[in-house]
Amino acid sequence: MLPNEWLQPDWPAPANVRGFMTTRSGGVSQAPYASFNLAAHVGDDALTVAENRSILRRHLPAEPLWLSQVHGDRVAEAGVDAEGTEADASVARAPGQVCAVMTADCLPVLFCDAAGSVVAAAHAGWRGLAGGVLERTVEAMRVPPGSIMAWLGVAIGPDNFEVGPEVREVFIAHDPLAGTAFRPALPGTLDEAPRKWLADIYALAHIRLARLGVTQVYGGGLCTLRDAQRFYSYRREQKTGRMASLIWLAE
Repeated sequence: MLPNEWLQPDWPAPANVRGFMTTRSGGVSQAPYASFNLAAHVGDDALTVAENRSILRRHLPAEPLWLSQVHGDRVAEAGVDAEGTEADASVARAPGQVCAVMTADCLPVLFCDAAGSVVAAAHAGWRGLAGGVLERTVEAMRVPPGSIMAWLGVAIGPDNFEVGPEVREVFIAHDPLAGTAFRPALPGTLDEAPRKWLADIYALAHIRLARLGVTQVYGGGLCTLRDAQRFYSYRREQKTGRMASLIWLAE
C-alpha cells in the first residue's frame, strides 16, 4: 500500500498499469531537502538519497530508469538505455520496467495506452514543452494517439509561474492558441507590452496534447510553489529536493 500523501492518477487506465507521484513526505532527508528527496544531484547527502530510494523501491517491481534530465526532448527506453542516460522522457513495453522523471515545479506527465501495452513518463518544464518533449514521447509510444491517455502530475500553478515575454513568444510561434495560456503579471506602460506574464503550464500541455490527438487528459490543478508542506518547489527555495513520478506495466 502506498503512503497516503503520495498521489495516484485518477484516470481510467487499464488494470495492468501502475503509477504514482511522490511528495516531499516519507523520507529521511534533512532540511532543506526534508524529507523524501530522490535526486542525487541537488546537494543532499548521498547515503540519505540512497535510503530514500530504497524506501521507494519497496513499492516498485524493479529499480526505475533514473535519467539525467536536461530540459530536452530525447526519449529513453526502459530495458535498453542505462541509468543516467541524458533524456527527459522514457517509455516501457515489458512488464516490470519502471519509467521515472523527477520534478520540483516542472510538469511530470504519465502516459499509457488503452490496451495496456506501453507506458511512458515525461519531464516537461517550459523548455521541454516548447522543445517538443510531449510530441516525442507520444511518437515513441508507437500506438495511435487516440488510444493514449495522459495524467498531469503536480507542477507550478498558473498564479505563480512568472515568465518573460520571450517564453510566451516561443509558444505562440508554434501555436497561436497558446496565447490563451498566458496573462499579464506585470503590466507595461500604455505603449508597451507586458513585461512579465503568468503561464499556465497545464493549459500549455493540454494544447500540445490535443494537437497530437491525445484528448484523454487527466490531473493537473495543484501548485508546487503554493504548498510547501507537500511539494518541493525550486522557484520557492532553489536549494531543495525532487519528487518522482513513476509508471510501469504490472505482470
